[in-house]
Amino acid sequence: MGQTRFASGRQLDLICLGRLGVDLYAQQVGARLEDVVSFAKYLGGSSANIAFGTARLGLRSAMLSRVGDDHMGRFLLESLAREGCDVSAIKVDPQRLTAMVLLGLKDRETFPLVFYRENCADMALRAEDIGEAFIASSKALLITGTHFSTDGVYQASLRALEYAERHNVRRVLDIDYRPVLWGLTGKADGETRFVADQNVSAHVQKILPRFDLIVGTEEEFLIAGGGDDLLDALRTVRSLTAATLVVKLGPQGCTVIHGAIPARLEDGALYPGVQVEVLNVLGAGDAFMSGFLSGWLEDASDERCCQLANACGGLVVSRHACAPAMPTRAELDYLFNSPVPITRPDQDSTLQRLHQVSVPRKAWKQLFIFAFDHRGQLVELAQKGGRELRAIGQLKQLFIQAVERVEADLRAQGVEADVGLLADQRFGQDSLNAATGRGWWVARPVEVQGSRPLAFEHGRSIGSNLIAWPQEQIIKCLVQYHPDDEPLLRLEQEAQIKGLYQASQVSGHELLLEIIPPKDHPSTHPDVLYRALKRLYNLGIFPAWWKIEAQSAEQWKRLDELIEERDPYCRGVVLLGLNAPAATLAEGFRQAGNSRTCRGFAVGRTIFHEPSRAWLASEIDDETLIRRVQATFVELIDAWRAARG
Repeated sequence: MGQTRFASGRQLDLICLGRLGVDLYAQQVGARLEDVVSFAKYLGGSSANIAFGTARLGLRSAMLSRVGDDHMGRFLLESLAREGCDVSAIKVDPQRLTAMVLLGLKDRETFPLVFYRENCADMALRAEDIGEAFIASSKALLITGTHFSTDGVYQASLRALEYAERHNVRRVLDIDYRPVLWGLTGKADGETRFVADQNVSAHVQKILPRFDLIVGTEEEFLIAGGGDDLLDALRTVRSLTAATLVVKLGPQGCTVIHGAIPARLEDGALYPGVQVEVLNVLGAGDAFMSGFLSGWLEDASDERCCQLANACGGLVVSRHACAPAMPTRAELDYLFNSPVPITRPDQDSTLQRLHQVSVPRKAWKQLFIFAFDHRGQLVELAQKGGRELRAIGQLKQLFIQAVERVEADLRAQGVEADVGLLADQRFGQDSLNAATGRGWWVARPVEVQGSRPLAFEHGRSIGSNLIAWPQEQIIKCLVQYHPDDEPLLRLEQEAQIKGLYQASQVSGHELLLEIIPPKDHPSTHPDVLYRALKRLYNLGIFPAWWKIEAQSAEQWKRLDELIEERDPYCRGVVLLGLNAPAATLAEGFRQAGNSRTCRGFAVGRTIFHEPSRAWLASEIDDETLIRRVQATFVELIDAWRAARG
């Protein structure tokens, strides 16, 4: 493969034109679609999956399609943008709804699939939606076969091809044959992958000469070649185009054909697949294409392109979903460098973890978090003030207003920071609802306050509680933990923490561990916190966040080194307050001033205790409470900023 295949100086590597919709995947594997009771929502559509997958692998990808002016369309735009994909050419269609697919996972090869694509947004793409300058800004253009199946999208695809040819943009066809979308099966039969049809073959053959790279399964090349023998079909395709042909052979891998079609496929270069336990084959092709293009667009050899393609396909068939199941470079590096073959990627804890932490995640600035997940302390204040417990929920709603004002002040001053809060389910559910969806850092506790050994508010089955949590909310767990606790207590606490960590890996929520060594413990060496964190890392527990008390500058240096060595993906540490006076906290901020892992503070009673007491005793009104809370919060922010220069 030569080094002059692609035009230089292009802003984009790849533009993907085609299907963009929502996939609703059955969560009950093995059930008939009729019997499924819940679905998981993912980005879907072949072209969109490839735009997503290639962006995740580091290409500068863009999507060219339409979505409806609806919640699902916004979900798709946000999902692609979060992955680093250019969405500037996706039109919002005010007349049509976003496309959707319902999928069941009956077994490894069976997936009942219903396309809801009647007059949907992405099939309304028109030639006038295609900008010449946009096409010219890319090295390559990918189009999937569905976008040649009706006149409107056919004309749009031809316009894109015309511009690509004019501007030396390499053209890629993913045959992506879905008989239902060509009107060849019943409307509910999205699962059937092959129906021979001479009209479709003739239609596809008209466009084959316009492509440089054509990728398909054996069945897809049969439809492209219009025959029932693969080699004959490939020869027909070759008579129409000089394109590089990539034939996907399922678990066997793939073959790449540049020139004449060999007498037998085995006579050409066969690149073996990755042998994994298959959950379901859905999404394998889009993952394969993402991997192949990530190599092809970097002018890698056939062998490297196929290694990437087969590995991506292998990982996705072992996971639920398609687009979110796409691997990162870090996952592929781990897979390729493993001393033993990984046949069960779903059971490899390192790979599972890499799949969560090496994907694009929200980049937090310095964090100023107001912690009011307190329950017992506020119950006591309410009782002393003669108030019903429901007043605590009203109080926490006022705290939200204080956070809003602080955020507005920071913005007005041009301070680069994020605000957040810690609130509980018991009294703070309305506050959590109000805070979620704003881009704030939001966490909520799961521990029974004061429990030692650690107990969870909703019992040991912590995972069943997380099902109802918004994905952006962070699990916060306070543990009074000491590495020198007597063995039975220590082992019970560690088992609880490990169970919580495993539940968070399944649910996808980030975990914050708040570690407070008990003050009355006989062993009070200054390195107790360092040893506690090291012990938890040794147990294979890698929380996204740590929450700890103020430390000396010397201890911060050791903690930074430990965290950076053991978990380079850790999001960081936040400092807790323990109702200390503001001046004491300011000194703690100064000691942490040079820490690389300390990202901010999460302080509660220092901010809210006295104003809450006065409000619950009816000594002050709502506005006075909000102003007092805001003033102390701002005082701590100023102290933090001063400590950081």
